[in-house]
Amino acid sequence: MMLIDTHAHLNFNAFKNDLDEVVRRSLAENVWVINVGTKYQTSKRAVEIAEKYEGNFAAIGLHPIYSTSGLVKIKTDPEEGDFEAKGEDFTKEKYQELALSAGSGQARSKKVVAIGEIGLDYYYKPKTKRKLELFKEKQKEVFLEQLDLAKELNLPVIFHCRMAHDDLLEILRNIQNVQGVIHCFTGNWEQAKEYLEMGFFLGFNGIIYKLDLKEVIEKTPLEKILIETDCPYLVPPQAGAKRNEPIFVKYIAQEIAKIKNLDFQKVAEVTTQNAKNLFKI
Repeated sequence: MMLIDTHAHLNFNAFKNDLDEVVRRSLAENVWVINVGTKYQTSKRAVEIAEKYEGNFAAIGLHPIYSTSGLVKIKTDPEEGDFEAKGEDFTKEKYQELALSAGSGQARSKKVVAIGEIGLDYYYKPKTKRKLELFKEKQKEVFLEQLDLAKELNLPVIFHCRMAHDDLLEILRNIQNVQGVIHCFTGNWEQAKEYLEMGFFLGFNGIIYKLDLKEVIEKTPLEKILIETDCPYLVPPQAGAKRNEPIFVKYIAQEIAKIKNLDFQKVAEVTTQNAKNLFKI
């Protein structure tokens, strides 16, 4: 039985010492992985991993916290990688180059399957009203630039949204011809319903053990659900580990099966097909 971890970060420092072993474990359990970029450095690393290993794919993009880090202090994460205190400007050309097959100069790599993770994140935010306005404007500006890139490359989007669902929905209401998934969904059913009506998938991971998302999972059609780990973060309690990794995505499938009163195999089959359809893998 196959599973696809649609949001992992094997491209982070947390896996720099045992990447081969983690990938080997994943493939041994028939788990494919999409490694997701958060800035240019981690996007580039995701592409390198995808090109090296079977069953691994890449998403490239600039996470919203890096587009506005000059306006707010954020906690650095050694698990991720080197941190640029001044943040990072989004340069479309650099990401376009990452999406191209090595040496082709023209054709898009089949291993680059999405733009992400991109979106809005209001968790760390400035305290003054003026800075907060600039902060939100900048995130939205960079987000829209990356949506344009997704359209140009004909790629789906992996959306990051934290404490910003109303603003994200407002933007997406005016966007046409974009497919994608709301990664690590944390909103309410009304928000979920609107995303679903727009045609987007919802991604669930270990956050379902911390937040009450039972109603959302119950009401969301299985055909619109993707499973993910967000490793190395959000370890499912059943894993009994300090660091999350792709093989633990099975626990998310099991929990969804339990909540929806479905067979685990059914959840595995449908979510795998969903991922293949969205990301064309």
